[in-house]
Amino acid sequence: MHTAAQVLVALVALIHVYFLVLEMFLWDTDRGRKAFGTTPEFSRESATLAANQGLYNGFMAAGLVWSLLASDPVSYQAQIFFLGCLVVAGVYGAVTVSRKILFVQAVPSALALGAVLLAG
Repeated sequence: MHTAAQVLVALVALIHVYFLVLEMFLWDTDRGRKAFGTTPEFSRESATLAANQGLYNGFMAAGLVWSLLASDPVSYQAQIFFLGCLVVAGVYGAVTVSRKILFVQAVPSALALGAVLLAG
């Protein structure tokens, strides 16, 4: 179970690296607009906000990578902290922005968190 939990944590980290790339570098492109369902005008006007959000997603990914490289008990505690933050952020985003966020951020993070807790 420990290996499965670590794989899920790594996948969540990769998802958030992808969010960083989309929000910081691809926001005002066709790919970025398609991913987030925005218009060219909105993406131009909100590019700075999106880049800031992307940076925060990068910090979440960095925290998860750190948790994979650290030894216990730090590894376990960091995974619980960062995954818990991502579950809360995903639920909040689903309620306030789009239900899609529940499935692309909260659910993967919750599954990884559950696996980490079970692997204990």
